[in-house]
Amino acid sequence: MDGQKNKKGRAVARRLVFTALFAALCCVGTCVLAVPMPYGYFNLGDVFVLLAGWCLGPAFGAAAAALGSGAADLIGGYVIYAPATFVIKGCMAAAAYAVAALFKGKRAKIRADFPARAASAVCAEIVMAAGYFAYDTVLYGIAGGAVSIVGNALQACFGAVCAVLLAEVLRTIRPVGELFPKLNFGAPKNGQNVGQKQ
Repeated sequence: MDGQKNKKGRAVARRLVFTALFAALCCVGTCVLAVPMPYGYFNLGDVFVLLAGWCLGPAFGAAAAALGSGAADLIGGYVIYAPATFVIKGCMAAAAYAVAALFKGKRAKIRADFPARAASAVCAEIVMAAGYFAYDTVLYGIAGGAVSIVGNALQACFGAVCAVLLAEVLRTIRPVGELFPKLNFGAPKNGQNVGQKQ
């Protein structure tokens, strides 16, 4: 009984540690690798937002993406965007996981991971672009919202491509697969080890 409680405690602690790690990656990717634009800034934060959803699942991934990206807006001086970013990036990470898991259905072959992740990245980036369009429309009117679409679309394309390619590399590395079983969206088939090629 105590052993089971300790095991669950360690599992929760590990999830919290990785949630904090991905939050930091989202923050750094947004703050450090950033190019200012008229409305907001172009950054690589989306890469880590998507990876957070795929690696940690919808709940912990959303928490990491929301906290890290929201903190980046506070640090970068975009305080007015912080509440929207918190919600939008959290929804992005949750959508990335949910759409990929739905697309794959019941643990199909491993090669289905790429199209599942690509489809989920596109859907998650649409959530991002639509969310910021709505928020910018509230702040600046419909014209301001329309202007933001171009920059967000460019960021979305770059973030989605980089995240999908990086995830494909990471999931083939056995230790990473064992640390993040959600990267493959389900239990291994036929008792196979996570991260092992089929």
